[in-house]
Amino acid sequence: MLRPATDEDREHVRVWRNHPDVRAVSLTQHEIGPAEHAAWWERVRTDPTREVLVYERGGIPAGVVSLWDIDREAGSLWWGYYLDNEGLTARGELLPAWIQIQRDAVRYVDALDLDGHRIDTMDAEVLDINEGVRSFNARQGFVDVETYDRDINGTTVLVHHVRRTRPAARKEEK
Repeated sequence: MLRPATDEDREHVRVWRNHPDVRAVSLTQHEIGPAEHAAWWERVRTDPTREVLVYERGGIPAGVVSLWDIDREAGSLWWGYYLDNEGLTARGELLPAWIQIQRDAVRYVDALDLDGHRIDTMDAEVLDINEGVRSFNARQGFVDVETYDRDINGTTVLVHHVRRTRPAARKEEK
């Protein structure tokens, strides 16, 4: 289940994002300190082109979905997600949560109604090394738009720009 993030979630989101496995597949891989995170949190909480959602599994906060560059007129947004790897691993729930958070996010965006506007396209960036997410993205209808090199911590890394078009929007295009 996804719900809007609250101030009580702020530190959980930072801790989850700083997990070494999450940082290893992120576009920015440094450890995020409390001050940097607090500034980000304040920006996203007041930005109408952003949403931060918390994924709950069995009533326990277990991950975050970020939506940004929400463009009502164009019907598009960018998104990303990560999980409470430590807590979910301890409960033996990491893989099912990983599958469910993406499915929940896709359903959430497909149902999103922004003042009569629908979101037709979801864009994301995925590191080439993150084969599991790239494979699952394909099963969820995401396709590669382009690939490009990006410098991450002094290393050139291949990044995939992926996109999913809402099924109803695909039918309307035909």
